[in-house]
Amino acid sequence: MSSTKITNIDAVELQEGIQNAAFHEDDDDDTSDASSFREQQATSVSVTRPEENEYTQIIKPYAGMPKEVLMLYSSKACYRIPREIIFWLIVACTLALIAMTVTIVALSPRCMSWWQLSPVYQVYPRSFKDSNADGVGDLKGIEEKLSHFEYLNIKAVWISPFYKSPMRDFGYDVEDFRQIDPIFGTMEDFDDLLASMHDKGLKLIMDYIPNHTSDKHIWFQLSQNGTEPYKDYYIWVNCTRDKPPNNWVSVFGNSTWEYDEVRQQCYFHQFLKEQPDLNYRNPRVIEEMTDIIHFWLKKGVDGFRMDAVKHMLEATHLRNEPQVDPDQDPSTVDTEFELYHDYTYTQQGLHEILTNWRIELDDYSREPGRYRFMVIECYDYEEIDKTMRYYGTSYVTESDFPFNFYLLYLPDDLSANQAKRLVNLWMSNMPKGKWPNWVVGNHDKPHIGSSAGTEYTRAIDMLLLTLPGTPTTYYGEEIGMVNVNVSVIQDPFGQHDPSNSRDPQRTPMQWDDKLNAGFSDSENGTWLDIAPDYSTVNVELQQADTHSTISQYRALSLLRGAELSLSRGWFCFVWSDVNVFAYLRELDGLNKAFLVVLNFGKDTTTDLSSVTELPDILTVHLSTVPISQKTFCKSRIPTSQGQGLLLEYSTNQRFHPNHASECYISEKACYLPALDILYKC
Repeated sequence: MSSTKITNIDAVELQEGIQNAAFHEDDDDDTSDASSFREQQATSVSVTRPEENEYTQIIKPYAGMPKEVLMLYSSKACYRIPREIIFWLIVACTLALIAMTVTIVALSPRCMSWWQLSPVYQVYPRSFKDSNADGVGDLKGIEEKLSHFEYLNIKAVWISPFYKSPMRDFGYDVEDFRQIDPIFGTMEDFDDLLASMHDKGLKLIMDYIPNHTSDKHIWFQLSQNGTEPYKDYYIWVNCTRDKPPNNWVSVFGNSTWEYDEVRQQCYFHQFLKEQPDLNYRNPRVIEEMTDIIHFWLKKGVDGFRMDAVKHMLEATHLRNEPQVDPDQDPSTVDTEFELYHDYTYTQQGLHEILTNWRIELDDYSREPGRYRFMVIECYDYEEIDKTMRYYGTSYVTESDFPFNFYLLYLPDDLSANQAKRLVNLWMSNMPKGKWPNWVVGNHDKPHIGSSAGTEYTRAIDMLLLTLPGTPTTYYGEEIGMVNVNVSVIQDPFGQHDPSNSRDPQRTPMQWDDKLNAGFSDSENGTWLDIAPDYSTVNVELQQADTHSTISQYRALSLLRGAELSLSRGWFCFVWSDVNVFAYLRELDGLNKAFLVVLNFGKDTTTDLSSVTELPDILTVHLSTVPISQKTFCKSRIPTSQGQGLLLEYSTNQRFHPNHASECYISEKACYLPALDILYKC
């Protein structure tokens, strides 16, 4: 038996040897010997073939084995089956991973954009920070204070106009849309500011003024002379010095028509006579203004606030507008509120222009992370349906949102019921799936601390930062700045009617208790008076105080960005009476929720025991006034005048399924704790 094994091994070795061409010789003898040997080898192989199974049991796989041996063993079941199992497991896992990825992408709600993630902060550049000691704020001053936005967790900054301008309306009368006014700096200063903002992850929203230009603009001067193609860039009609074409009245009062001695016609202006309206019935004007949008988008700006858009078109028939009081003497009608503006506001064709501008912005939004934002400014007062139209339709997007100015009227009838009514006014009229926003102050309206009272400032900040949607904060409101009775009126609106002056809410930002409140190093004063309370109401002082207005604002801003229920959860009305307005924020799948309780009246105790979805005990997350109590029973929640409470609780029970008429959400989403993801539900 052993000799047979040896023969078999030798046969294999010899067979491998004769397959090597190096052993072949050309002479006949060697050929004869080789032939004889092959016969012996063949015989040997045939003898040993029955021993093959025994051979394979003896020889084990080893490193460097020849291909023949490797192939022999790879086909064995003990090796083939595990290999096939591993292969198909890899295929199955890959397919499962692809399927899961596709499913997650398909089921995930849209990611929130930068304009939804934080408050929008409005900077009035004349009053924010002066870098060159001339008493007027400028672009370099804004750049110096970018850390302020970071401190407040602000990601989006809207800067009021800084175009070249004669400053008859402080920048809203534009002489050149492609130049920076020297009072604010240079184009290089702007480029530096924009680059610094982007380096810090901040977005810049520009003010865009499409309705009119300055009468110093080259277009108007050429139009005034009848030079083509600018002759019809503005609205000109035949008239006389003493008799305007109709009864139309400007926003600033008196006739919208001004007789021009050069052209001997009247031109139309809905604001100051130094602000002639552009003629949007002329396609060349639309093209020119679209080119200006492109100019700034190419520079890298992140969005536009479209100013006074409802004034952009007027009826061509020039009929008199109906009077609010038909019995009033027509010769005494000289303010905008004495007419129904059927022929000068929101005319047909306006939304087509705005939609086309939205398309232009979308073209620049294709780069990831570079979405270009568009917000509309329009005061439609009780005609809220006109405001909602600026969202666009279910087929066409217009603006990301129109500014919601209705909370500006909270002080007119300050109460919790009024707060709920104004919030519900927007939420109940807003098109389904759209994003809300909230404004409590701007450069045209009084500081909320003056209109509502300083005792309500913090509660209103809490309202602003816990409602669903994007809050807008006017500079200084984060520290509770109030209006100032300025010594000299600068505002042209105020010069026409001192009671309507906008100067009081435009005074310089209060940074510290040093010279000029840290706004300017000017020894000759500032463009508007500094508030007398700057030594106690300023950024530096409040940042050092954890219970200050700015510390509360910052805490709420950070919380809004960190908590899904506040940033994108359900909003539900829970309670309102003359004193207390309460609502909750919750998200499906997330146990943590928040109850907001705001007191806009007298000291009171609120009983929410009827709200069965609330747990009995609620934890105080934040109070606008110092309190020692850490928890409240829902049947007894005490609040003082102007106090706001942010209460946290944990529950599996949701409020919104049983109270659909009291709840709103822009886009439904549910939280899956197991994977820590959101999905559509």
